[in-house]
Amino acid sequence: MNFIQTLAISALPVIFAITLHEAAHGYAARYFGDPTAWKMGRISLNPLRHVDLVGTIIVPGLILLLSSIGGGGGMLFGWAKPVPVNFGNLRRPKQDMLWVAAAGPGVNLLMALAWAVVLKFTIGNPELVYSEAMKEMARVGISINGVLMVLNLLPLPPLDGGRILVSLLPHRAAWKFSQLERWGFPILLALLFFGVLDTILRPLLWVFNTLIRTLFGF
Repeated sequence: MNFIQTLAISALPVIFAITLHEAAHGYAARYFGDPTAWKMGRISLNPLRHVDLVGTIIVPGLILLLSSIGGGGGMLFGWAKPVPVNFGNLRRPKQDMLWVAAAGPGVNLLMALAWAVVLKFTIGNPELVYSEAMKEMARVGISINGVLMVLNLLPLPPLDGGRILVSLLPHRAAWKFSQLERWGFPILLALLFFGVLDTILRPLLWVFNTLIRTLFGF
């Protein structure tokens, strides 16, 4: 496929994977007592409310472009505008933080399973119009949601996995660990630049993809 075809097929699963991840945090935060995102209009299934020009459009687009030119399978990822959450407003801030943080990766898992159902259906019905395009779209959907789920579950604040760990640790250890948050993004960039992030993610994604293939019989 050329870049335009790849972009057309990938746009929908990529945008929904990235933006609904953030929307899920907002929905969970409101459920557990924090209306911050709701008051700002960020609790919405409308992707336009969550799109970040760089993270949702430019970065995934560049990865797709480079992959189509090089014929490789670059790891597709991106990000949306973070949904604001005031953890102090939660009814039980430390405990409820876990569920608010887990909501994003949880939605990515559900979307990956939904795309796997689409892939299974199109494989079983190859005579349908646009069957091949839907197969590729479903594969992208499984891939991007798997990457976002696994990446965000890494135990590094401010990633969701870091916040989940803060919720689970005893108070003193949780406070000390949470101080890493200011360095979290630079650490993540360093891991990406030196290839460590790829080394960490690939075996985890292999396990994830193997489970999907086994569950759906691909």
